[in-house]
Amino acid sequence: MSLFHHLRELWAYRELVYNLVIRDLKARYKNSILGVAWSWMNPLLMMVVYTVVFNILAGRSNLPNYPVFLLCALLPWNFFSTAVSQATNSIVDAAPLIKKVYFPREVLPIAAVLSNMVNFLISLPIFFLLALVLGNPITGWALLFPVTLVIQVMFTLGVGFITATLNVFYRDTRLIMDVLLLAWFFLTPIFYPLTTVPDRYVFWGVPVNVRAWLLRLNPMASIISSYRDILYWGTSTAWDFLLRTAITSLAVLIIGYLIFLHYSPRFGEEV
Repeated sequence: MSLFHHLRELWAYRELVYNLVIRDLKARYKNSILGVAWSWMNPLLMMVVYTVVFNILAGRSNLPNYPVFLLCALLPWNFFSTAVSQATNSIVDAAPLIKKVYFPREVLPIAAVLSNMVNFLISLPIFFLLALVLGNPITGWALLFPVTLVIQVMFTLGVGFITATLNVFYRDTRLIMDVLLLAWFFLTPIFYPLTTVPDRYVFWGVPVNVRAWLLRLNPMASIISSYRDILYWGTSTAWDFLLRTAITSLAVLIIGYLIFLHYSPRFGEEV
């Protein structure tokens, strides 16, 4: 079956994707007192904790409006990490459904990513409100937000396809991803500015531009920096790194999707 046929079939099941996204969003806030408001309270509480730890205790108070600085990176990171975690488990968690009903298996990780994207968008007003209260200006560069979001969605979907496939055959994947995502968090400029990463460090006598390689090897670092440029600093983003990240994200998406399609016929017997 060709890739075009798979995409056409996936489009035919777009209503299923929509229903799964709505189901995930309803399940997220079911029996919750705060309901949808929890999508605002959760990042706010995390922001308070990280502000106390990294701004006050770690002495980063020289950054203006540090809560805004932190929140504009923390929100997209929460979207990425939660989406990858849920996408990783999406096939295994839906084992009874997979064994009984035919549908394109890729709708499960796609729904996991899209539901978290919607939750990310729901939480954005709290960021803009905080920026307004603290006097952090939002400039016209914020209109580039959809570009960065599309790049992040592509990368997240690609990673989700790969980890979902691995988790079907190796159930330790879920546990390993928990550790990897924690390490990934600290290797991404979320609670610290990218400028604190040295642009020159000597490894075994060889000078290395650590900042450039961090952006090259960690697409989320470039994505987070783009969000911060347009939402916090109010300037244009680094287009060269963002373009490379867009190409990398598209490549990860294509490779992840092809891997997923290759092994998906075996999902029914493995789960």
